Amino acid sequence: MPRSRLARLVTLLILLLAMAGSVALGGWWAWRRALGGIAAQSADRLNLHALAVQRLIDRFTVLPDVLALDPELRAALSGPTASIDTPALNRKLEQANGAVHASTLTLLDRDGHAVAANNWNTPESNVGLDYRFRPYFQDAMRDGHSTFYALGVSTNVPGYFITRTVDDDTGRHIGVVVVKITLDDVRQDWAREEDIVLLADRHGVVFLANRGPEWMYRALHALDPRDALSIDRTRQYGGRTLPLIVRTRVGTAGDGADQVRVSSPELPHEVIWRSLPLPQQAWTLHLLADARPATVAARNAALIVLAGWLPVILFGLFLQQRIRLARLRLRSREELERMVAHHAAALRSAQDSIVAAAHEATQGVHGNLEHLPQGVSVVDASLRLVAWNSRYQQIFGFPDDYMRVGRPIEDMFRFNARRGLLGPGDPEEAIQRRLAYLRAGSPHMYERERPDGTTFEIRGNPLPDGGFVTSYADITAYKAAARELRSLATSLEQRVDERTRDLHEAKAEAERANRSKTRFIAAAVHDLLQPLNAARLFIGTLAEGRLDANERELAERVRSALDTQDELLASLLDVSRLEGGAVEPRFTAVALGPMLADLARQFAVLADSRGLRLRWVDSAFVVRADALLLRRVLQNFLSNAIHYTPRGGVLIGARRQDDAVRIEVWDTGLGIPEAKTRAIFDEFLRLDNGMDRDRRSSGLGLSIVDRIGRLLGARVGVRSRLGRGSVFSIAVPVYRGDADAVAPGASAEDESPFTGARVMLVDADAVTRQATARLLSSWGCDVVAVPGASAAMRYAETDEAPSIVLLEDPIDGMATEELRVALGSRWGSLPPVVLIAEAPSASDVERAAAAGLRYLTKPLAPARLRAVMSRLLMLAG
Repeated sequence: MPRSRLARLVTLLILLLAMAGSVALGGWWAWRRALGGIAAQSADRLNLHALAVQRLIDRFTVLPDVLALDPELRAALSGPTASIDTPALNRKLEQANGAVHASTLTLLDRDGHAVAANNWNTPESNVGLDYRFRPYFQDAMRDGHSTFYALGVSTNVPGYFITRTVDDDTGRHIGVVVVKITLDDVRQDWAREEDIVLLADRHGVVFLANRGPEWMYRALHALDPRDALSIDRTRQYGGRTLPLIVRTRVGTAGDGADQVRVSSPELPHEVIWRSLPLPQQAWTLHLLADARPATVAARNAALIVLAGWLPVILFGLFLQQRIRLARLRLRSREELERMVAHHAAALRSAQDSIVAAAHEATQGVHGNLEHLPQGVSVVDASLRLVAWNSRYQQIFGFPDDYMRVGRPIEDMFRFNARRGLLGPGDPEEAIQRRLAYLRAGSPHMYERERPDGTTFEIRGNPLPDGGFVTSYADITAYKAAARELRSLATSLEQRVDERTRDLHEAKAEAERANRSKTRFIAAAVHDLLQPLNAARLFIGTLAEGRLDANERELAERVRSALDTQDELLASLLDVSRLEGGAVEPRFTAVALGPMLADLARQFAVLADSRGLRLRWVDSAFVVRADALLLRRVLQNFLSNAIHYTPRGGVLIGARRQDDAVRIEVWDTGLGIPEAKTRAIFDEFLRLDNGMDRDRRSSGLGLSIVDRIGRLLGARVGVRSRLGRGSVFSIAVPVYRGDADAVAPGASAEDESPFTGARVMLVDADAVTRQATARLLSSWGCDVVAVPGASAAMRYAETDEAPSIVLLEDPIDGMATEELRVALGSRWGSLPPVVLIAEAPSASDVERAAAAGLRYLTKPLAPARLRAVMSRLLMLAG
């Protein structure tokens, strides 16, 4: 084998090995990187799931502590068992559970017998059952409190038991309060996850899963005999067999996660298995994320690397071609330098031969022209044809009888002109131009393409004794080859440009999508976790009764964290649920008339407090929508309209538009610049319009509206004129079903702790007092509004204590401490008090916190006032 060929084969082999190696390396790197990304994302999702579980449990943690301090329960357990008023205790537990909605509330005596329960009137009643064998009773009697997850003895419903001992005045344990909660809400949230989520107890037994029953009550590892005996003795899982989850660890995915293959229950693909301990409950949360995206990423990366070799190969071929051309040029130059003289001599000899043959032809010798490959014609000094060869006659297709000596060459030109062989333009001008060349006797050379595509090179030379010889050479093949080469080069350049442009566009699109997603997730997580974590840490420390200094400090911290949560958490969680597909609309027939009337009543109070007029137009339209989601959109429209309208009014109504009804909210506010009418629907964007913005504004309201509109399949629109006002609208489809199925517009006042609650409002400002009283009345409260301290005292002399007191601080130019003491002495006890001030100082806030009071600032935010009053009324009830 020649060395050059061997070298080419070795180079090709090295190139192929390099390509294969880089493709494999790129695919492996992308695979590992994707695995790491899946592991990191699963860690974030695990933390969110853990927070949801902890938040659900924390909601009920304080309940057994509160019930354990109840004098009625303590008195019942302190006496003999026979004297216990079981029906009264059953009703008390039933009433308590009506506010918290736990699964069961049970009261056990010191021997573990259930003496009362909220489910006393159901077939699954706990009353009379013996729970001494349950660990939560035994541990509570030993430590004062305990928790335990198990199947219910009477209900067979799984749940989490939270217990607290009831102590007598000497501190002796005389009974146990048991609160049982189910984790159904958590399981329902997990059911929307694409990942597999498992929750296991301290023994490694899975008791909660978001997949089918095949994952429930399975052990993650072989149980220790003592653990198995404990589970069986306590009837924790009702005597069920606990088969193993058979899994094989394939490798690591980084960041503490494993790549696992699960064979029982069988999974068709590998998963990324990540675990997170929940130390407070001694549980472990597991998440199994699909590992197939890593394989897809590896395949795509390999294809990208392989595609990346294409320009390298093309560039290599280009260099090789350039080197070859350079060598050919050098060789050609050398050969040309050697052959120039020879070719020049040969050319002169050939030209001389043609001229000599033409000269001989003029003398009557015609045979020397036939051996020439070109077509040749010879004319004398009078421009008459004297000689030619058969190739000349063949090229122009002259008839045999047309070819004769002495015919004027002009006749030949005219013959060709009639057939269109002289090219474009005036034929007479072309004939005269050719005759001028012959008369002048000037040498010439040019190319001519005939209509049939044939190209000829035409050369003319004068004869020594007068006359002219012309040769016609066919160069069609040469021209066609040149055109094909040019076309091939152009096509190759275009394809390279197209591929490069497609790659750039795809990369830019991917980067834009990734930036948008990252920006939203980072902002939402940053704002969400702060108040949520604070509330979770401090909520468990609240208890009913007198508080010492440390407890008051903790209570104030909880209040501050929950205030922040009230303002931001609802919007952030709504965005997260809407973005993740957790909200599924329930489409029904919704009558707009009742909904618009209810919204108008609700927001009229807020509009009046700002000096605005709120009007609404009654509507008989019935639309197909989710009533709660549609109401949320219109509430946001009205809230924004009132907030950004300094003077004038707000109007809400509906009009028909083809097959839809467009609900519109008009305002006479500041308006929105045209360039920002689309940007206002982006997350966390608030226009800098110079107005004061209350603390509720998080820049998420219209973003939620936009997502709800897409969820409902409704068009959300806005049109505005700067300085004149805005119109926000949503177009929902007309309902075309049975009119009897029409649902009311999802009123916000279904069940409320405000209904019938007596509220005393003490405020010196008449406008604020009137607006606040109307707001409270719209919530169902029985309001007594007085302007000052003396009027408040007169009310206390004749009427009973209200459920709650809203008190301006200072009132009548003095602090409210004396008034509160005086009111408490008149009533015998002071109901919950909320202080209202325009700008309380730090010392005022600290003094109020020390007294267990809360401050609200003017102007009052309805949502914040409602949240504070709800908590106080529920604790008082």
